Amino acid sequence: MTKVELGTKRLCPNCGTKYYDLNRSPIVCPKCGTVFAVAAAATAARARAQAAAKAPVEEEEVEVVPKEAELVSLEEADEEVAESGAVKVEGVDDEDAAEAEEP
Repeated sequence: MTKVELGTKRLCPNCGTKYYDLNRSPIVCPKCGTVFAVAAAATAARARAQAAAKAPVEEEEVEVVPKEAELVSLEEADEEVAESGAVKVEGVDDEDAAEAEEP
């Protein structure tokens, strides 16, 4: 079980000793005295910054609303359907037909 107060567990790049850094700066190996330079954190931060710079900026979609919407009564819509030659089925709503098509 890792104890937070001991810091981060490290592996000495020189002698291979495993040790805790005890949250000290600079990090020094207790066996051989090699000073450990933390380059991974700077590299990771730089990589995140570069990734954020390369990420595409999402633009807000603007909904285009027509200035004058055409309002058509139900009777006029039924006449247009009849004129177009479409077949109208009595007793079946559009919603019921859509539900019947779904598996």
